[in-house]
Amino acid sequence: MEYKESHSADKPFRKMKIKLKKEIVTLGVEVKPRDLVGHYLDPKEWNELIARDDVILIDTRNDYEYKAGTFKGAIDPQTETFREFPRLCEKRTGTAQRQENCHEVYHLKGGILKYLEETPAEESLWEGECFVFDGRTAVTHGVEEGQNTKCHACGWPLLPEEVAEPSYEHGVSCKYCIDKTTEKQKAGFRMRQSQIAAAKRKRCN
Repeated sequence: MEYKESHSADKPFRKMKIKLKKEIVTLGVEVKPRDLVGHYLDPKEWNELIARDDVILIDTRNDYEYKAGTFKGAIDPQTETFREFPRLCEKRTGTAQRQENCHEVYHLKGGILKYLEETPAEESLWEGECFVFDGRTAVTHGVEEGQNTKCHACGWPLLPEEVAEPSYEHGVSCKYCIDKTTEKQKAGFRMRQSQIAAAKRKRCN
């Protein structure tokens, strides 16, 4: 795992908690990614690879991450979560090489955030913003905070124009979840939101 830093004008996490876990996302397969991995490419090499006509790029991240942004031409496999597509994630490349005689397996060195940090926007093949799991919601080139905000009912990233739609109610609903929750659930969300607002007012006073 590569150490990376990025900065935020506001505190992106409400609290700090560190846990030791065998896996960040449990995939149900015993693998040792340090034993056998694919080839790591820097951003320039990565751009050259995914621009080739004989290369297919599949984005195996969660559906809401894909919605926020992805690489140009990347295929959405229509999976809701990362764990639904274990055969194409980085942890499985060693297994793929061993069991399926697959030798041309590639990784983007440093991942998407490092790519956005090092690649000028005019040379980038990334489209949209990159979803992050903190208070910033998403970042763009230079790892600067993006325009997306998060629906606190369903967790999906929302662009400013989506927040302006009638289906959006802060902390209660958005266009992606308004038809997926009951009125009872929405009432609970409103209650939660009023409690959050009351707590903020109390801290300010």
